[in-house]
Amino acid sequence: MRVNKKYSCLPAEEKGIHIINIRAIEDIGYDQHESTLLNSLSKNPDADCKYGLYFRDGKRKVDYILVYHYKKSSAGKTLARRAQQNDASVQSTKQDQPLPGKGVQLEMGESEAHMDYHEDDKRFRREEYEGNLVEAGLELERDEDTKIHGIGFVKIHAPWNVLCREAEFLKLKMPTKKMYQINQTHGLLKKINSVIQKITEPIQPKVAEHKPQTVKRLSYPFSREKQHLFDLSDKDSFFDSKTRSTIVYEILKRTTCTKAKYSMGITSLLANGVYSAAYPLHDGDYEGENVEPNDRKLLCEEWASYGVFYKYQPIDLVRKYFGEKIGLYFAWLGVYTQMLIPASVVGIIVFLYGCATVDENIPSMEMCDQRNNITMCPLCDKTCSYWKMSSACATARASHLFDNPATVFFSVFMALWAATFMEHWKRKQMRLNYRWDLTGFEEEEDHPRAEYEAKVLEKSLRREHKHKETDKEKLTWKDRFPAYLTNFVGIIFMVGLTFAIVFGVIIYRISTAAALAISSTPSGRSSVRVTVTATAVIINLVVIIILDEVYGCIARWLTQIEVPKTDKNFEERLIFKAFLLKFVNAYTPIFYVAFFKGRFVGRPGDYVYIFHSFRMEECAPGGCLMELCIQLSIIMLGKQLIQNNLFEIGIPKMKKFIRYLKLKRRRSLDHEEHMKKKQRYEVDYNLEPFAGLTPEYMEMIIQFGFVTLFVASFPLAPLFALLNNIIEIRLDAKKFVTELRRPVAVRAKDIGIWYNILRGIGKLAVIINAFVISFTSDFIPRLVYLYMYSENGTMHGFVNHTLSSFNVSDFQAGTAPNDPLDLGYEVQICRYKDYREPPWSENKYDISKDFWAVLAARLAFVIVFQNLVMFMSEFVDWIIPDIPKDISQQIHKEKVLMVEVFMREEQGKLQMLETWKDKSKKKGENCNNHSPRLSRSRSGSLSSCHSYPLDV
Repeated sequence: MRVNKKYSCLPAEEKGIHIINIRAIEDIGYDQHESTLLNSLSKNPDADCKYGLYFRDGKRKVDYILVYHYKKSSAGKTLARRAQQNDASVQSTKQDQPLPGKGVQLEMGESEAHMDYHEDDKRFRREEYEGNLVEAGLELERDEDTKIHGIGFVKIHAPWNVLCREAEFLKLKMPTKKMYQINQTHGLLKKINSVIQKITEPIQPKVAEHKPQTVKRLSYPFSREKQHLFDLSDKDSFFDSKTRSTIVYEILKRTTCTKAKYSMGITSLLANGVYSAAYPLHDGDYEGENVEPNDRKLLCEEWASYGVFYKYQPIDLVRKYFGEKIGLYFAWLGVYTQMLIPASVVGIIVFLYGCATVDENIPSMEMCDQRNNITMCPLCDKTCSYWKMSSACATARASHLFDNPATVFFSVFMALWAATFMEHWKRKQMRLNYRWDLTGFEEEEDHPRAEYEAKVLEKSLRREHKHKETDKEKLTWKDRFPAYLTNFVGIIFMVGLTFAIVFGVIIYRISTAAALAISSTPSGRSSVRVTVTATAVIINLVVIIILDEVYGCIARWLTQIEVPKTDKNFEERLIFKAFLLKFVNAYTPIFYVAFFKGRFVGRPGDYVYIFHSFRMEECAPGGCLMELCIQLSIIMLGKQLIQNNLFEIGIPKMKKFIRYLKLKRRRSLDHEEHMKKKQRYEVDYNLEPFAGLTPEYMEMIIQFGFVTLFVASFPLAPLFALLNNIIEIRLDAKKFVTELRRPVAVRAKDIGIWYNILRGIGKLAVIINAFVISFTSDFIPRLVYLYMYSENGTMHGFVNHTLSSFNVSDFQAGTAPNDPLDLGYEVQICRYKDYREPPWSENKYDISKDFWAVLAARLAFVIVFQNLVMFMSEFVDWIIPDIPKDISQQIHKEKVLMVEVFMREEQGKLQMLETWKDKSKKKGENCNNHSPRLSRSRSGSLSSCHSYPLDV
């Protein structure tokens, strides 16, 4: 196996640990005279290696970087000892000269500092691990002479033979020489497509990958035996940077460091601090003068800029640079944003319909008519007085904007929209799978995580100590039972904490309303409901944002103590816990207003009290739908604005600034060192590490819930989501291109568990909207009144029908208003919103028959609405095929073409074999004609015939 010349093995007594041989110093060319000669030949060696993108020879590309911390004194002493063991003559001539890329001197004085055991242990592990990487075929180059003092870099390059070997192992589909024509539309469809392309040309990104293709290369899993099938005219670009880094990362994961029976891959080494970071390099700079064209710069100009917010995303270029998993996220986000456009248009129409018909709404007109002189019962005990229903005119008119017949249509539309969106995404996903050569791709089981291996090792050592058994161990449910119990208790506690906070906000609302009611100013008393609602919603928003961050950390900790085996298992369990906690946190206050507020109030003279002193709060005369709209809009907009601006922009920039200050303190004051341009891997090291796509998906899934779950109460939710996503796409793009280290490209053919969560939210939205329309809004009571109780077939008298009467003499002692004459006259009968018998009835204040009629109608509507919309959604799911017809034809065509290619290859082999046989026959006949001794000595003549060389 090929071994890099810069690395060699230690003597036999230290077998298994590989370090840099001192002789390698001369090979690199860092002898004092040689380095002077190199400097004279090349004034700027950093420019030759393109500032860290290549090795020092300027030919081998850097595919991956390993970063580690080191201490100079300990390193110098260790290297000096290794130098004495390897070559005393080299040590005697070189010990006073600086090591290449080390920046340390081999000092042999007796006054050296005491070696740090842990640092040496980490160094030994690094040396062994890097030696194993060299044995695996990778080429390494170390650099410690950087502007970041105390930090060393190991540059990794994968040569051609390693890339071919690993591409075959990973079954990477690569383009072959065979090209075929993509089926094009004909007739009217072709004309329509050409018109659409001309119209949308200004909003198309100016990248080559985004242009429509008419031909496509046939792809096939790479095989070293069939290299002749692939287009290897340019080996340097056959495997792009994304593929090269993926291959190197696979080698890093499976290469182990087995010192002291402790098997460690790169994930374990990172977790234990042996290496501090590992990442592939960005392609180059994205801004500045004289920057060479690269994919990163192109992405920054055509994708990660707010000035191109109106353009389509260059998804193929995103996939080429970041890999399929990140490409699928941005493709999904783009499809979701596009689908929000029709939903926003319909939502605006519904809202405008409410605005246009507000003056024609009879119930709100009756509430605003002061001639009705409807006196309402007090909203609280003692301090609150009687009040006129006409004082709630503004609330009633505003409620009609969201509580009108068009709202029901919009709820049905959004349920069908959600089903259509899911089907549209599945079709888009199949197109991307075909375009990105992912058809037939199956995810294989990933390597075990570092924490899992450590736990298994700990278990095996305990068992070996007790029973002297060395069988391979694995973690069972018994080993994980304490973690499962902790997870269950922790999640229950967090959900209980959320409920407790919501209950605390309810107490705040009730107590604040009572306190403001005591106010002597009429303006203070009139704005009680608005003030209480606004402040309570802001408190809820702040608590939700804080708990979102807390629950994210707790979900990660709960998942870590479970010790999942693979990264995929870890990610799925983390997503489930985080989504559950954040879903409860975001929607509990909204669920309270929608389904619980005003349901357990009681009635005048028999109210329900909390802690025997606070009355449960009631809905406004126009219903709770308006308050639900306010709650939903403030929480949705507040989360988007604060989390996007503060958390996604401010916090990363603050971390970057703190990291810059720390590095500035370490930096030498030498002016020449300060002015030297940083290497690419130094610049990337200062960027923020990639933390995964879970936070990005989670934010959008919670937003999808706001758009679909309670859309009946807030038709403008899709519009605000659309405006947010237009910014979100460019914000995330800028973060990935300019502020994050380049993530390792991961192959994926779908968005994973997130699709199931989206489907679940879509199903839940149908049920919740059915209950919102039937129980929270007045849609069903109005229908019941219109068709059962209205005398003239209109809504006149509806408000009076929904109000019950109460005799003020029936107030409990100490609950009547302190100022009964506040309205200027004595009140005998006051009204309250409920369906109860009047005080002059035999069963006074009992629930009336109207209540049961309305309740039956509400339940019937829930059942009919839910089943009807579910059926329509399933019909949409059934009628739209998951795989577009043209894509299925292209996939079939690829299979047929691939069979043809192999059949031709087989025919070529057969023809070659027949040609070889014919030549063999002819030569045999010639041999027989020229050999008269064949009859006497057959074996001898045959041997002489076969001695002729055959050129096949």
